Amino acid sequence: MIFKDYYKILGLETSKVTAEEIKTAYREQAKKYHPDVNIGDKKSEDRFKDINEAYKILSQIQSKKKYDRQWNNYIGRKKAKTDNEKSNTQNEFFSMFFGSNQTSEESEIKKAKKIPIKGENIETEINISIEEAYYGSEKKVSLRTVDGKMKTFSIKVPSGIRSNEKIRLIGQGKNGSNGGKNGDLFIKINIKNDSKFKLSGNNLVTDLFLSPWEAALGTRVSVDGIDEKVSLYIPPGIQSGEKIKIPNKGYQDGKGGRGDLVAEVKTVVPRRLAENEKELFERLSEISKFNPRGN
Repeated sequence: MIFKDYYKILGLETSKVTAEEIKTAYREQAKKYHPDVNIGDKKSEDRFKDINEAYKILSQIQSKKKYDRQWNNYIGRKKAKTDNEKSNTQNEFFSMFFGSNQTSEESEIKKAKKIPIKGENIETEINISIEEAYYGSEKKVSLRTVDGKMKTFSIKVPSGIRSNEKIRLIGQGKNGSNGGKNGDLFIKINIKNDSKFKLSGNNLVTDLFLSPWEAALGTRVSVDGIDEKVSLYIPPGIQSGEKIKIPNKGYQDGKGGRGDLVAEVKTVVPRRLAENEKELFERLSEISKFNPRGN
């Protein structure tokens, strides 16, 4: 993503401006580049979009603070360095003829250079299985550093973590400057469904495969939960797609309890029949008055 100097877009030279100065600069630039004033001018239209984008970011306190950190990295330091070089040249000139002549502005620049600046945070994400999330696990994350080298971090995923939650590694982000602290590394957790379980809120959903006669006559089956097998009664005449809830056998709810294990019925018809099985189905078709299509 290309970094945009929002202050320059609004005609401002520094980030040290008040909210009122930002608003005034925005109004002046918006008036100058408004599409109604520059009809058919594509460059003015694009500039007008940038002006609105700049004001949206800089007019909000939190977004301005976040942007200012980036601005300082991209623009502020270079600008301070350039200004400092200019002031050094001027100092040499004045010192040559008039002695030392350090201005208050130059003194402020030197003070600013000594202000500790915290490094930027880094964010990445990893995928883990439902069982890894339920029981907790240890994962390794490899990232490429600014100097091109790979660095591997070991992280402990706590038991019962939620999808989209983040694990924070303090001081493992980008380096700070002027003695400032390093940024932090945030790892976002994505819990992925698998062939055995699907996570739905605090519930775990699993498929329960039944034969036609089990569904018709009812039975008792064993269902695999995430931590133990559960004996489950199947009532006669259960339909494919129906769900049976087993309380407190689901995912951790973060409050010391658990959601439900939800078994979704799927009736499976045998692809091949033995001769006697075929005869039984043929006999059933002759004597049964059941019509699933209802006509």
